[in-house]
Amino acid sequence: MVELAGIIVLGIIAQWVAWRLKLPAILPLILIGLLVGPIATLYTEDGLKLIEPIWNGKKGLFPGESLYYFVSLAISIILFEGGLTLKRNEIKNVGPVITKLITIGSVVTFFGAGIAAHYIFGLNWQISFLFSALIIVTGPTVITPILRNIPLKKDISTVLKWEGILIDPIGALAAVLVFEFISVGEGQAYTQTALIEFGKILLFGTTFGFTFAHALTFAIKKNFIPHYLLNVVSLSLVLMVFVMSDVFAHESGLLAVVVMGMVLGNINLPNLKELLYFKESLSVLLISILFILLAANINISDLALIYNWQTAVLFAVIVFVIRPLGVFLSTQGSSLKLNEKLFISWVGPRGIVAAGIASLFGSKLLAKGEAGAEYITPLVFMIVLGTVILNATTARLFAKLVGVFLKKSNGILIIGASKVSRIIGSYLQKNDRHVVLIDNNQTNVDKAKNMGLEAIAANIYSDTLSDNIELNDVGYLMALTGNSDINRYAISKFSKHFGENGAFRLVTDDEMSNPDTNPKEGLFSHTDDFIKLTEAVRKYPSIHEIDLKSTEHYNSLIEITKADPNSIPVFLKTPEGDLKIISSFSEEFEDITEQFKLVYLGKRFEDDQEA
Repeated sequence: MVELAGIIVLGIIAQWVAWRLKLPAILPLILIGLLVGPIATLYTEDGLKLIEPIWNGKKGLFPGESLYYFVSLAISIILFEGGLTLKRNEIKNVGPVITKLITIGSVVTFFGAGIAAHYIFGLNWQISFLFSALIIVTGPTVITPILRNIPLKKDISTVLKWEGILIDPIGALAAVLVFEFISVGEGQAYTQTALIEFGKILLFGTTFGFTFAHALTFAIKKNFIPHYLLNVVSLSLVLMVFVMSDVFAHESGLLAVVVMGMVLGNINLPNLKELLYFKESLSVLLISILFILLAANINISDLALIYNWQTAVLFAVIVFVIRPLGVFLSTQGSSLKLNEKLFISWVGPRGIVAAGIASLFGSKLLAKGEAGAEYITPLVFMIVLGTVILNATTARLFAKLVGVFLKKSNGILIIGASKVSRIIGSYLQKNDRHVVLIDNNQTNVDKAKNMGLEAIAANIYSDTLSDNIELNDVGYLMALTGNSDINRYAISKFSKHFGENGAFRLVTDDEMSNPDTNPKEGLFSHTDDFIKLTEAVRKYPSIHEIDLKSTEHYNSLIEITKADPNSIPVFLKTPEGDLKIISSFSEEFEDITEQFKLVYLGKRFEDDQEA
């Protein structure tokens, strides 16, 4: 009982430490696991681990292979949650790159790391390629915390996030095929087994995932599941799909839950936000438990095996040769620039899937007496821990070094997806600005998406927005809802995170009637609130541009908009095409020339006014 409670307490402490230090949680989790596991045998009186994951005859939490069953079920939940976050509209620019990374990149890693392990450690080819198959995967559980603290262009974050989730089933498939090769033996028997296993994994993984995703969607939309049971029913269904798929084809469960999550995440599903919040919380708990258990399961003798120069050489080859080679081959001919390719090459931390499957296959091969099997688990853990430490400590610095670190975040986050917000967002997007609309109303979000805008159904009172790596390039915040309390809250909570270049909100009716109370973050003007914007858009749903002649001309047009409630100034467009948000405190701009434009919403100016 003490050990079980201790794992949870230590795990959450590690998560908190990682949050405070802005590190991937996997780093303190593995270190804690090593301290209470193999390292503890060096300082305890009886020479035993403080936490023994597998029953050894005297102590232990899990008998036999039950630890790996628990690990497998937990990984299925984590990957399902990751699949829920994958949206099709994110990959319109980088879809081919992601496809090549999880295919060509996987092949390069498989053969490159296998050859390296064989010649550096002298392992036989079977064990070498099992090791290389296990390190194909990168981990969403470790990539997301790293990217969360680095302002990057959206395409880079998207590539790394999608690769980290989609490559997990591929790595597991490769590991299964190599494991079957070792178990069955080479020749025709293995060829038949490999082809059958490969086909079964693809067939059952995609079929179960797709079918049960739509079944759950149907049940939710038809209200067959009461609201209070939605989360637990979804959880039980995920576990059922994973186990059923795995029964029909070993390791196909990982593919099934990823497919199930992706399908659900891209369907207009009621209560999807609540389901995602629940799975996120559960994933944090499971990750905390898993890494401590798997690290504690390593023996001190395993660590001694890899405490040599060969380990450093193998790590360097994988990180500095094989990963860049795979990335550059996969991104050839893409729109990604050289510095973006270099950064993607640098960030490739391994995570929970690699560690979990390595522990399982390593122990099975050890039990069979396979030569070199004792190297599998410690070598994979070395790659996991080493890549996490390297990327967690250097990713931000490397981003600055190669020039992908956004010095100025020009993306714009609009709180509220009403018709006003959609029109403004559409104009901004046409002018090459990354725009994201946030709204708690799913109907508004759907209307924004139908216009081709990026929109997220989210509650601004939750913390999920701050953790969204897709918003890393956002530097402007515009609160455009009809609720003044929400607008104020958005400014107070997110101005530092998303409004480093400017955070603005609509003025209230009281502030509009009393110019002395005009807030410094007032948006557009102190004479236009949400009601006036809505009325103007209802009558004249469009945005116009007018050429300016001088600062005086600009000021005169602003005076006209004050008198006409149907014309509202929103942006000043510079000769370079940059858009400056007009606020109630920036009505007077200096040095406006004929190359500037006033961007306004609503009724078009009359010809005499334009002149």
